[in-house]
Amino acid sequence: MKYFITVLIILFFSCNDEKNLKTFLRTADIPISSAIDIKTVHTDSGLVSSKLNSPKMLNFSNSNFPYFEFPEKIEVILFDENNNQTKIVADYAISYSNSDLIDLRGNVIVSTYLLDTLMTEQLYYDRGEEWLFTNFDFRYASADKDIYGKGFDSDKSFDQIKFLRVNGYVSLEE
Repeated sequence: MKYFITVLIILFFSCNDEKNLKTFLRTADIPISSAIDIKTVHTDSGLVSSKLNSPKMLNFSNSNFPYFEFPEKIEVILFDENNNQTKIVADYAISYSNSDLIDLRGNVIVSTYLLDTLMTEQLYYDRGEEWLFTNFDFRYASADKDIYGKGFDSDKSFDQIKFLRVNGYVSLEE
């Protein structure tokens, strides 16, 4: 019903001038477009740097603070210079157009090519800095670590990790 009313309002404004329609869409917080089963590939200097897959994307570039919303799961695969992959999956995400941040929420799992895994309910990924961080509870598991805590900072490959407020176990060589 909500979308039916929205369509009626848009049709009403389509008979009016375009400026009024743009103003309405901006204040109504209605997506300007949507896409189903999206698959994108980002390249840098001819090399694949990331892939993004999602069943649905909503485009809110008409908003005062433009963003893309992924309401039905998202998968992001990041590639390093050696083509090693870090995979991020989440139930929901928002990618902000005027910044490099992606806000991932719900069953967020990050897995590296070394099988190190981070699990949390919310995570930010800074595309510009290639940095992951959260202030939420997390679990970090690897071959020799199983760490729980609240607050996590790291590069995308988990080479520079900072754990905050932690507990768990770490295997130490004697």
